[in-house]
Amino acid sequence: MNSKVMNTPEETTDQKRCCTFLIENTCFAVEADNVTEVVQRGVINNVPLASPAISGLLNLRGRIVPAIDLRLFLEFPTVPPSIKQISLIVDVNNEWYCFLVDKLLDVKAYDPRQVTPPTNNSSSVLEGVLPDTDQLIHFLSPEKILKNLLDIRTESQSVG
Repeated sequence: MNSKVMNTPEETTDQKRCCTFLIENTCFAVEADNVTEVVQRGVINNVPLASPAISGLLNLRGRIVPAIDLRLFLEFPTVPPSIKQISLIVDVNNEWYCFLVDKLLDVKAYDPRQVTPPTNNSSSVLEGVLPDTDQLIHFLSPEKILKNLLDIRTESQSVG
């Protein structure tokens, strides 16, 4: 992808970077500073009674990392066998999480002032949208994704 989200040189001091990826032909992004590494999908061990979006646990050099299938979490159809998902390792409060995505695109520089905040309710995991030359980039909040998964887990265990 050759498009760039850049401004004039005098505005580059406010630039941030994001890691962009595809899920079902929709472009998403997370802050590049939160991405620890990108690896091919490794062996993921299932976790009984976990939310369907939690694929399991990944052993990454002795570190146990929960694997979250963003396709299922965002309510897209299950991944077809032809797609080999990529593991995007994200650091949230010094804990690593694996976000499974369809295809890694690029690391892009962008001006945070150009990101349009979401207009829906505050429980959304979407932080905003940024128009790019050929598509919209949907910024995801890893923290809100994890909070949402925790809330789902807590609700399912509630007695009531």
